[in-house]
Amino acid sequence: MIHDNESRRLLKAYTLPTSRFMVMDGGLVHYCDEGAGFPLLLLHGTFSSLHTFDAWSKILSKRFRVLRVDLPGFGLSSPRENIKEPLEEFMSFIARFLNALGIYQCHVAGNSLGGWIAWEFARLYPERIKKMILIDAAGYLLHNDMPLPFKMAKAPLASKIVRYAIKRNILEVFLKQVYGNPNKVTPELVDRYYELFMHGGNAEAFVSMVNGTYKDNSHFLPNIFQPTLILWGEEDKWISLQDAHRFRRDIPNSQVIIYKGVGHVPMEEIPQQSAQDALEFLLAKKTPTQVETVVKTFA
Repeated sequence: MIHDNESRRLLKAYTLPTSRFMVMDGGLVHYCDEGAGFPLLLLHGTFSSLHTFDAWSKILSKRFRVLRVDLPGFGLSSPRENIKEPLEEFMSFIARFLNALGIYQCHVAGNSLGGWIAWEFARLYPERIKKMILIDAAGYLLHNDMPLPFKMAKAPLASKIVRYAIKRNILEVFLKQVYGNPNKVTPELVDRYYELFMHGGNAEAFVSMVNGTYKDNSHFLPNIFQPTLILWGEEDKWISLQDAHRFRRDIPNSQVIIYKGVGHVPMEEIPQQSAQDALEFLLAKKTPTQVETVVKTFA
């Protein structure tokens, strides 16, 4: 399935010791399966890959069977063409991915787009999700202005020019926007994001995804009763902090931790603290139905 030298180089560079591959719908699916215990599925966001949870996986796999997957069109997984309804496609993919691994029920944690997929999946398949963690999650369509990369993807002929319009320095600007502390954005991190975004047909798949049809299903959130932890970076420039409070308001059995000085990807920017908060939540025997918002400060 890998046809050229550049793809082979990326495959070698970004395949992890715990990497696995399966074929689904005629395409390649890259995922990691590590640890033992009750399954925990980690879902990355847009522009990202399963590597965004590298640090979390090292910590959480000591207590759980941690599964993370490159969604179709991201990382080393094969893209899909002409996706009309991306959320429905992704949820179908997750259901079949879990089925292929013989997993009926799991915990789920998702960042940004991955958080959106997580709560929509919990809404459609409540019996399959035990606990849920939303990390700067998307889904309130009526309240958010689009970040610049998404506006660019909606431009005429975007699918034909995206590979030339988004250079490494442009993606570095985007990446520094999602970190509360841009000094934490290293050249190696930029390389990973850029190279995997440009891998295969991923750039074009991103444009197709952005231009798909979406529904605001946030009015269904009160029907989600799984214990839910909402983690949010106060300096998130891509999704408003107000959405953290909206999720807290709308999901009955939920609690919020807000990280001061942190941006859109807490699991990358403050992996130790955010993973510890996730671990405490997942191991808790009972989750109170009413919990005050907790604010933690990071320089």
